[in-house]
Amino acid sequence: MSGSVRTLVSPAVLARPRGRAAYWTVFTGVVGLFTLAFLFPVYWMVTGATKPPDEVARTPPTLVPESWSTAGYADAWELMQLPTHLWNTVVQAAGAWIFQLVFCTAAAYALSRLRPAFGGLILGGILATLMVPAQALVVPKYLTVADLGLLNDPLAIWLPAVANAFNLYLLKRFFDQLPRDVLEAAEIDGAGRLRTLWSIVLPMSRPVLGVVSIFALVAVWQDFLWPLMVFSDTGKQPISVALVQLSQNIQLTVLIAAMVIASIPMVALFLVFQRHIVAGISAGSTKG
Repeated sequence: MSGSVRTLVSPAVLARPRGRAAYWTVFTGVVGLFTLAFLFPVYWMVTGATKPPDEVARTPPTLVPESWSTAGYADAWELMQLPTHLWNTVVQAAGAWIFQLVFCTAAAYALSRLRPAFGGLILGGILATLMVPAQALVVPKYLTVADLGLLNDPLAIWLPAVANAFNLYLLKRFFDQLPRDVLEAAEIDGAGRLRTLWSIVLPMSRPVLGVVSIFALVAVWQDFLWPLMVFSDTGKQPISVALVQLSQNIQLTVLIAAMVIASIPMVALFLVFQRHIVAGISAGSTKG
C-alpha cells in the first residue's frame, strides 16, 4: 500500500451519500469562513469610503451603506494630491527594486559560484546584520545621507535598500541548488562567468527573482519612518507619508478612500504575480 494516499476522510466514508454531504458541508464552511476573514476587512474599507461622514461614525455601524456615493474617492484624488504621491512612491520603489536586484544578485552569484576567499566569513557578517534592529540603524543612515547631501532625493531610498541581507541569502541559497552539470556545460562551451550568469543562471532563477522583487517593492511601498525623515519636501513624499501628513483637516471618508486607492497597486501586484511568488517559495523549499 505504498502508493495509497492518507486523508482525514477515508474513501469508504466519501463513497456514502451522507459522508460525502458532510464532507462538502464542512469543506464549504471552512473555505467560507477563511474567505470572510480575509475579504471582509477589504469590503469594510471600500464601502466605508462610500458612506456619509455621520454614517461612518455611527454606533452600531451599518453593514451596507444607506446611501452610496463615490465622491469620497474623487475628493481623495484631488485634495490629497494622490497622483503626485503615488508617482513618487513608484519612482522610489522602482529604483530600490532595480538597485537591489542588480547588486544582491551579483553578490549572491559571487558568493555561491565564484567561491571568493573568506566567502563564508563574508556571508556570516552579512547575515549578522539581520540581528541588528532596524531602528538602531536609522540615525547612522540619516547622518550618512545628510553628509552626502541626498535629503529629498530618491537616492536616499535607493542606496540603503541595496543592503538587504535576507534577499541576498535567499538568492544565494537558490543559486547553490542550481544543477551543477548545466553550469559546467556552459563553461565547456566557452561561456564566461558573466555570460553564464546572464544566459543560464538568471533565466533559471525567475521564481526566486519574482519573490525578491515582491519583497523589495513591498518594503519600500509600506515604509513610513525612513521616508518621513529624509523627505521634508511635501511634494516629494511617498504615499505612506503623505496620507499621515495631509490627514489633519480631511474628512474620515476621504481618508479611507485615499487608503483604498493607495492599497490598489500592491494588491494588483500580488494578484498578477502570485503564481511567481508561490513558485519561488516552493522552488526554494523543494530543490536539492
